[in-house]
This record gives sequence, structure tokens and C-alpha cells, in this order.
Amino acid sequence: MSVRIRMKKFGRKHRPFFRIVAVDGRRPRDGRVLEELGTYDPLVPETDARALLKGDRIAYWIGVGAQPSDKCATLIKKYGEKGTCLEAQKAALERLAQSRRRSVPVAEVAAPAAE
Repeated sequence: MSVRIRMKKFGRKHRPFFRIVAVDGRRPRDGRVLEELGTYDPLVPETDARALLKGDRIAYWIGVGAQPSDKCATLIKKYGEKGTCLEAQKAALERLAQSRRRSVPVAEVAAPAAE
């Protein structure tokens, strides 16, 4: 059995979302998987926050002979266990968390409308 690390597509029309998975190479794109290794959301505004990977599990599968697809190999190189963009990813995730916290003011949610 040849194991591949590739993307499994989720989401709906014009709203793609991918899971990065280890799968038997003979299975269809959205078929049964061996293990889920991360996610990739191409519509996240911060480029470095789009991919979230389990680096230790990816290292295990590559160690036992799994072959990543071209796109997954790029993501693993950038955001894997020893990735080149891990600091940028951490900063981007923090910026996203900050913007989510500021988007809904607590005073507006807690206070009832005055009449």
C-alpha cells in the first residue's frame, strides 16, 4: 500500500476548505483516510494562518514512507514541525485572535436597548 499525504476537500461551492490527510494512494480524493494531519482554509485573510498542521504526525508518516502531494509538500516545508514560517504563522494567528476579540464589544452585547 502506498500512502500519500494529500488534501481532502470539504466546504461548499465557492467556499473551499481542505483537510490534510494520510490516505491510501488508490483511494478517491474524498474517500476513507488513515489519519487527519491538519487543515487548510484558503479564505482566511492572514496568509500565514491558513494552514494548521500536526507536525509530529506528519513526520511519522513521512518516516514510514508516505509521499506528500506537491501542495502538501509546500505546506509541510513552511508550517511543518521544522517549518520555515512558524514564527510568522504564530504572529498571524495572534492577529486573527485579536481582531475576533475586538469585533464584538462586550458593552453592546450586555446592555439592553434603552427606550
